Amino acid sequence: MDSSDCDHLELADVYASRHYFRRFSEILQRLERVAAAMHASDQLNRIDARALTDYLKRLDFTFDALSTKYLMVGQTPSRSLGSLTVDRRESGFPVASELMRMANDAQQASRHLTNMPSTRELKAQMIRTILGECRSPTRLQYAMSQRLYYEEISRGALFWIQNDPQCEMLDSDGGRRRFFIHWAVYDSQVNLPVIYLMEVDDSGSAPLPKDEYRWPAVQAHLMAQSLAGLTLLTIARGLDADFDDVHPKRLHRYHIGPMYSSSYTEQVGPLRQILEQACPGGEDDWALAWTQEELDSDGTQEERSGWFSKVEREIFALDPFSDGAGHSGATRTLRSIILPQRPFQVLAELAPSGFADVQKFVVSPSGQVLHL
Repeated sequence: MDSSDCDHLELADVYASRHYFRRFSEILQRLERVAAAMHASDQLNRIDARALTDYLKRLDFTFDALSTKYLMVGQTPSRSLGSLTVDRRESGFPVASELMRMANDAQQASRHLTNMPSTRELKAQMIRTILGECRSPTRLQYAMSQRLYYEEISRGALFWIQNDPQCEMLDSDGGRRRFFIHWAVYDSQVNLPVIYLMEVDDSGSAPLPKDEYRWPAVQAHLMAQSLAGLTLLTIARGLDADFDDVHPKRLHRYHIGPMYSSSYTEQVGPLRQILEQACPGGEDDWALAWTQEELDSDGTQEERSGWFSKVEREIFALDPFSDGAGHSGATRTLRSIILPQRPFQVLAELAPSGFADVQKFVVSPSGQVLHL
């Protein structure tokens, strides 16, 4: 493993690269079980759990695609073929530029696949190289990995740097309709996936997703506001103020990460000490943080708009006693951590400050997720 600078880590060694992707594959699969556990304990309703799980699956597919792209890293003579770059200081996730390059590759995937030999042809050439020339078909293996990579990203259903808002109707009551809107971004400032779930009431003349003016404008507004530095209150109030007939009733934001591992990251704090003491470099050398912010509407009030009309504005509930939510612009903030059994035991023994109110999801050796 070669470090490119103090914040980023290039996984130029094939074993380190494959181990990293294998670890993340396991973590993301466990996250889907965490979402199911939260749904079972009524922390997530059915529609939230479904949307959240879909984004986690997309994230898993994205890591699968990247693992295929870098399958032969360090195995070819050329060093210019590249390797995965990881944010080791803050997030433990790939840097955002990796997803940007993948999005660009997806735009040209069909052209690349047209110019590449088929999978069958590459396999036949590998067999001839092994049996006829008695040497390892490294270059052909690299070509195969790139073909499989382009095939994977051409299928879609990946977690992109921006995942535009989608809208579905929940209910219709008289002149109002309630919609569920969800979207996600890979925040380039912190190199983390962030997922947004929102319910809005729509009092417009046409249903929001079928309104050729309002829906594109709402989508653009939400994507422009999808920054980790903005509070939920700022995002919801901005939407409420800019669209008189779109009324945000609740807004949730999920920060997936950071990922901690003494093998790949250098974050400071008690988790680093816990992992180093529990199983440095082992299969259980990881922990993943998960932060859930929630903002709820507590009612409405009328405000004057122009000379003769009034508009309805939302009043959002802020609880100053709920983990500093009064300052964070949220009704509630819930922090969770997902970690294997051995690091959890060390965490329980050391009992560092700041973890008493953190939800713990413990992964057993059999792969079960326990909510403690």
